[in-house]
Amino acid sequence: MASLSGKKIVLGVTGSIAAYKSALLVRLLVKAGAQVRVVMTPSARDFITPLTLATLSKNEVKSDFTEDLESGTWANHVEVGLWGDAFLVAPASANTLAKMATGVCDNFLLAVYLSAKCPVIVAPAMDLDMHSHATTQGNLQILESQNRRIIEAESGELASGLEGKGRMAEPEYIVNYLEEFFFGKKPLSGKKALVSAGPTYEAIDPVRFIGNHSSGKMGYRIAEELSAQGAQVTLVTGPSHERIADDRIELVPVTSAKEMYDACLSRWMDMDIGVMAAAVADYRPSDVAEQKLKKSDAELTISLERTDDILQSMGDSKESQFLVGFALETNDEEKNAIKKLEKKNLDMIVLNSLQHKGAGFGHETNRVSFIMPNNKINRFELKSKSEVAFDLVGQIIEETK
Repeated sequence: MASLSGKKIVLGVTGSIAAYKSALLVRLLVKAGAQVRVVMTPSARDFITPLTLATLSKNEVKSDFTEDLESGTWANHVEVGLWGDAFLVAPASANTLAKMATGVCDNFLLAVYLSAKCPVIVAPAMDLDMHSHATTQGNLQILESQNRRIIEAESGELASGLEGKGRMAEPEYIVNYLEEFFFGKKPLSGKKALVSAGPTYEAIDPVRFIGNHSSGKMGYRIAEELSAQGAQVTLVTGPSHERIADDRIELVPVTSAKEMYDACLSRWMDMDIGVMAAAVADYRPSDVAEQKLKKSDAELTISLERTDDILQSMGDSKESQFLVGFALETNDEEKNAIKKLEKKNLDMIVLNSLQHKGAGFGHETNRVSFIMPNNKINRFELKSKSEVAFDLVGQIIEETK
């Protein structure tokens, strides 16, 4: 089920350069299952067109009290205010915040606000001096005293070219905020997770490479489940035809084991969780030909060298992070997996086997066992990879309580 399925969101868009983010915000809300109706201040239309937001929300956008000046048709602000399960003003300009705090009602958005019976949430957006001004801070305090919820502005580069606090929170964060507001805090909220997926390709020449049959399916499903449980996820992926449906996941495409090593290790110390599901090549050609190797009658011998061990390096350097590795075995499966668990300083290892029909590379299903350092082993029957990801993330949540 979508994370905001059935929820009705009234989105208020005000005159701020951050209004360009409203298009993505509407898209993410709809994708999460919410119904969205957009209301705009007149000045907001200078930054983004009603047509854009109407197309994305699949609902008419309202910004005037009269929908048709010739017929005098009235836009019912009361109906809009009573319709929503939440009224979200994003971006909320300093001007609109001041009017909301003092009860001024000189446009359609403010009339909807004063008619709303649902919770009101505002995401301020303005330049840093405007945001830090005593008047703006006082208005925010007034709104908080009226039980309005404030999604704090973020720090960063502003439209003025200055650096400081005033950026509207990112749409992904706002959607996550709404999910937690309606359904409670998720188990991995505030956690950062690093996932690797897919194969690596090790070049022989500009045309040929050494690779494997990994599709990336398992890693992609794990990344999506971690995100669904509230984690901020970075997915480092080798070549794969898989696609991520969750826009909150940061996707880092790589090709070789060296590129995956650099991408993972450069991010690892900033993470709380690591799940290394990629099938990384153990060897690469010692010398890569600059030109395509021509076919001849002679035998071709390729000298191979070891690639850097990503999982070992992460295990050696980890501090308080929870690290999960994968083991694909063909014999002495649990024994070999336990040795890998201990050698690489893992907190958990997922054992795959090629001995079972429907498990392993390329399949939509997998059969796994979870092994922990205390010799606790959870064995599962064949399941879809989405179900395996659900079980795995549930195990991580249980182990990191």
